[in-house]
Amino acid sequence: MALIITDECINCDVCEPECPNEAISQGEEIYDINSNLCTECVGHYNEPQCVIVCPVDCIIPNPDIVENKEQLQAKYQALISAK
Repeated sequence: MALIITDECINCDVCEPECPNEAISQGEEIYDINSNLCTECVGHYNEPQCVIVCPVDCIIPNPDIVENKEQLQAKYQALISAK
C-alpha cells in the first residue's frame, strides 16, 4: 500500500531526502507522496524510512491504494529497470 502524508505535516523536510524512490516532494501546502513511486521502501529497507524520521507521525498507509509486499516488490523492480 502506498503511503500518504496527512494535513498534520509541519513541512519539516526530513522525509523527502530519506525516500530512495524520490516519491516525496513539496506540495502546495504539505509534502506529497507519489503513489506510483512509493514502494514503502520495499527493495531498499525493511521499513519505510519517511515514517521512521517523521517527528509528527503524519505518514500513514493510503487506504485507496492497497498493495501487498509482492506488489510493492514488483513496483520496485519496474522502477529500477526503468532507470
